[in-house]
Order: sequence, then C-alpha cells, then structure tokens
Amino acid sequence: MPTLTRRALNRATLARQLLLRRADLTPMQAVEHLVGLQAQTSHTWYMGLWSRLTDCRPERVSELLTQRRVVRIALMRSTIHLVSAADALTLRPLVQPVLDRDLFRNHTHGPPIRGLNTAELAAMGRKLLDERPCTPGELGRLLAARWPDRSPASLAYAVRNLVPVVQIPPRGVWGASGRTVHAPLESWVGAPQRTDPPLDQMILRYLAAFGPASVRDVQTWSGLTRLAEVLERLRPRLTTFRDENGAELFDLPDAPRPGEQVDAPARYLYDFDNLLLSHHDRSRVVTDGLRRQNLSPHGPAPRLVLLDGFTAATWTLTGTRDSATLTVRPFAPLSPADRDALTTEGGALLNFLAPGTSHEIRFTTQP
Repeated sequence: MPTLTRRALNRATLARQLLLRRADLTPMQAVEHLVGLQAQTSHTWYMGLWSRLTDCRPERVSELLTQRRVVRIALMRSTIHLVSAADALTLRPLVQPVLDRDLFRNHTHGPPIRGLNTAELAAMGRKLLDERPCTPGELGRLLAARWPDRSPASLAYAVRNLVPVVQIPPRGVWGASGRTVHAPLESWVGAPQRTDPPLDQMILRYLAAFGPASVRDVQTWSGLTRLAEVLERLRPRLTTFRDENGAELFDLPDAPRPGEQVDAPARYLYDFDNLLLSHHDRSRVVTDGLRRQNLSPHGPAPRLVLLDGFTAATWTLTGTRDSATLTVRPFAPLSPADRDALTTEGGALLNFLAPGTSHEIRFTTQP
C-alpha cells in the first residue's frame, strides 16, 4: 500500500478544498462540491467562498439564501452549515443521530429534556413554526405553556435538534443583520426530506472534498460513528494509502493528488473553515506553531493563515467606517517572499471585506 507523506496529503486536501488554486465555479457549485461550509457565524463563511473562487460576489451568494436555494441548518457535528436546499433534504436524515446524541449529552439542555415525550415535543414545535417562524426565545415561551416545569431555552433547543429547521433571512445576508429565526426546512424550501438518503454517497462526497481520509476522519467530519463497515463495503470502489504514521487512508481513484512538489499559495481562512475541522488527524494542515499558541477551546475561534499549505499565523480585522486594518501575527519570522505573498493576498481580502475604505496591513509578533 503506497504511503502519502504529510506534505503530499496536504496538497491533495488543499486541491479538494479549492485552496490550491481558486476554482472557476459558481458559489452553488462550490457549496455542493464542499458538502457545505460550516456557518454558525452569520457572515464570516462568505470569506470561505471568496478564498476558493475566482469570482465571488457576496450579493449573488445572498440571493441564493433569499431565493431559498441554499439554507443554514444544523447538520454535521450538530453545527450550522450552509448547504444547498437539496443537500439539506438529503443530509439531515443521515446525520439525525448526531443531533439526537447532542441533545441528550448537552450539559445545559439535556437534563431539562429528560423524561419528555420527544415525539410530542417535536410535533408541537413543528406545528408552531409552520404557523409562524420564531426566534428560539419566542418558541421556548410558546412551548413552556405546554411544559411549564421545563426550561424554555432547552425546549427550543430540543426542537432545533429534533426538527429540521433553518435560520431564515435576513440573518446571513451580506450587509444585513437579523435575529436567529427558525422555520421548518421542508416548509421553507417546499420539498420533503429524502426517505432513502444514501449514506454511501455522502461518504464518497466527503472523500471528494476532504480526502484522502481515514475512518476516524470521516467520523470526525460527520459526527457519525461505526463507519468502518461502510468504508469496508465501499473498498472495491476506492483506492487506499498509508499516512506517515501507518493509518489507512481511503480515497477516490481519480481524485486529484497533485504531489508534494506543487506550490501552495498564501491563504487567509475564516474562523470556522472546514479545512481545520473535518479530520481527526489535523496534522495535514495544523503545525506545531499553532499548537504552541495554547488557544482556549472555549474562546473565540482563531482566523488562521496558510503559508506553503500549513498554518503559519493568525489574523484579525479592525476598522472604522473609513478605514480597515488587517493584522497578521506569524508564529515564526517571515521570509520576504512570504511577507509579500501575505501582503498581496491580504490586500485582495481587504478589498472584499472593506471596499471603499482606506486599507493597512500590519505584521506583528504573537503576544
């Protein structure tokens, strides 16, 4: 079985993630190729598309939301993802066990829900949201009329996990703001969930966007367990490798694996970029330099910079109505070439995030 070096694995993953070369795809095509973007923040995920596409106009992406062609919904890992409406209807039934598990293991919301008839709770939540989209606070107060001895916030959270609901615009629309308001997925997009969702196809799509990958990688991305038997079933359709630690990696035979000699450009990642969250072994991208930062798992998610394909710095954006400053904090001294590359890519990023303002790029050391 061939061995893929860490650098070769890095290049293959970047190619699948459209981060090795920007792709000439529409936003919809990119969202579907990537099997969605993690999108629990209302807007930073737009940058994930900008980093990957040759032409990304945020107002056109917003139109996909307002036209109900894409939605923001809890899916893999019980986190909010931006996916096409068709993928939401297919993926949500597949990952429903993840959301069920999250509900009852949640330290805040699990205990107040124990002992409830969840089927009745889900049916009432769906009925209320079909009548009128609600914020979680509004929904919780309505549900508390039926279950007055339970936490309203926990009742609403349970419905979010038990019933496929989407966060509707204007939340998530570029240049707009709005509270989190939920509506049932099927009512919102005017179509039913799939009754026979293809698990094998979901895993093949994961490999196309994130591979080569181990069983544990697929499970980390999806939140599902016991996937070894599924990959074993798919083995005749796949090719296999070993990583430098001896772990078996599965892949699509014809997927791009450009080789470790290919150059990787400087890239700015958004705070919840799936590149950093979708593998059990993150060493294909994450460096010791990042690990030494001792970033709190409970603090704000860092926005990271890739140099030569690997995490090399964090970045922040500050500004006023008239100016914007991009501050890069590298983990190690930068070469002149790397500094130039980050300046060029950073200037393009500022033009995307803060058009019509004066721009400044600063390099500083980590505190």
